[in-house]
Amino acid sequence: MKFFLDSANLNEIREAASYGFADGVTTNPSLIAKEGDVDFKQHIAAICEIVQGPVSAEVTSQDKEGMVREGLEYSKIAPNVVIKCPLTKEGLKATRQLSDQGIHVNVTLCFSAAQAILAAKAGASFISPFLGRLDDIGENGLYLLQSIIEIYQNYPWKCEVLAASLRHPIHVIEAARLGADIATMPFKVIDQLFNHPLTEKGQAQFLADWAKSGRK
Repeated sequence: MKFFLDSANLNEIREAASYGFADGVTTNPSLIAKEGDVDFKQHIAAICEIVQGPVSAEVTSQDKEGMVREGLEYSKIAPNVVIKCPLTKEGLKATRQLSDQGIHVNVTLCFSAAQAILAAKAGASFISPFLGRLDDIGENGLYLLQSIIEIYQNYPWKCEVLAASLRHPIHVIEAARLGADIATMPFKVIDQLFNHPLTEKGQAQFLADWAKSGRK
């Protein structure tokens, strides 16, 4: 399973890349806005210089024509830019038109298996089901993820399942267990994956014993 960082913060992206498992980056308008008064295209270009894998740049137009126009423009930023379109009727129209021109599209804001089927049929390269947001309203985001994976296995669609809105390490572990192609997560969740009290305790004990032995 590939790891994507769900962030537009350059410092976080550099740190994740230094670990050796930042396979890509997903951004959205909210994440870009958090970075302050930055030039969108220049910022995406900076991310693409750090990460070699796919970098999602999301359109903000609401109609097909606007989305396609933005998608064509953003796709010129760098070879690894993926255009992010919403799972709306206009978004899927744009997805088809962009994908027919060889541009990879990440269809975002997926909350049902039916929507995931439509995205794959429209030519999406990635489908992003939002697990955490479903959990927030009392539904089971992992059940949706499992359903999409099972459905996609029945057909030759070239659409990778990108588990999104991951809130904690259990989401990541279960996404891996279910067979998601990609998990995208905030930096804090990547950081949490490292932590276990027995690892810290064991390391402290090893170092203490080494010091007692008089070795340097």
